[in-house]
Amino acid sequence: MSTNSFFLRRIHSLSGLIPIGLFLLEHLFTNSFALKGAKAFNEKIEFFQTLPYLTFIEILFIGLPIAFHAFYGLYIVYVAKNNILSYSYFRNWMFYLQRVTAIVTLVFLVWHVYVLRLAKALYDTEVSFEAISASLSNPGIFAFYIVGLVAAVFHFANGLWTFLITWGITIGPRAQQVTTYVTGLLFLVLNIIGINVLVAFTR
Repeated sequence: MSTNSFFLRRIHSLSGLIPIGLFLLEHLFTNSFALKGAKAFNEKIEFFQTLPYLTFIEILFIGLPIAFHAFYGLYIVYVAKNNILSYSYFRNWMFYLQRVTAIVTLVFLVWHVYVLRLAKALYDTEVSFEAISASLSNPGIFAFYIVGLVAAVFHFANGLWTFLITWGITIGPRAQQVTTYVTGLLFLVLNIIGINVLVAFTR
């Protein structure tokens, strides 16, 4: 592996945690205000929309890191040697699913950003509890969100496992086994939170 490749993979790994992973956690937390009803959710959305330098913040701290992570991630997917048919052990499957969920998450993210951010900027469409509720009342859209949620959360949780190895934090087999359980639990908890939010929009 060349020095440039080593450096880019390190930055790619780091960007998946900071700021993208933190943004995912914040996004789930903010959306959880839907559990308290339309008024609480709409107030939270209005607060974010009135932040100074919002566009600058979104581009610099969210858009650019996601773009780098996505495009370099696609390169990693392209050069990855998937051999699950030859070696179907657990970590090999996790390696394969990390690449599959990268594609699914990217498709979901592009659609999600367009509907809830770009469409508002271009056509001044409403972003509110009521608008999201109306969209999720479509069973196909709801199912799409479930798939996107599960893919994004898996990619984050399993990516955290690989991040800890890449950065030399979990070196031995015991440490890696423990973090397998921890990141697995994180995957379940975040999915429960996310699904509860989606259901809250459809009540």
